[in-house]
Amino acid sequence: MANNKQARKRIIVAKKKTLINKMRKSALRTTLKKCKLAIENKDPNASALLQEAIKALDKAAAKNVIHKNKASRQKSQLTKAYNATMAAAAK
Repeated sequence: MANNKQARKRIIVAKKKTLINKMRKSALRTTLKKCKLAIENKDPNASALLQEAIKALDKAAAKNVIHKNKASRQKSQLTKAYNATMAAAAK
């Protein structure tokens, strides 16, 4: 247990930040799942959902919820899947 006022405050702040980061990460996962599902089903709204997912990844990386390289990798994978699906649909 914390012995002084500053240490007690740090525990409280850390708990708040942990909760906020969990909520942000959960929202990010939901957005990514919606985007992947739309791409797989060749949904006409897939383009808009892809842009939303990319925006969410950028925000998460900026807030240090996820690492910037992970965000970049996931954006690349989503874009690649989207382009492949649209190219197959165009044929």
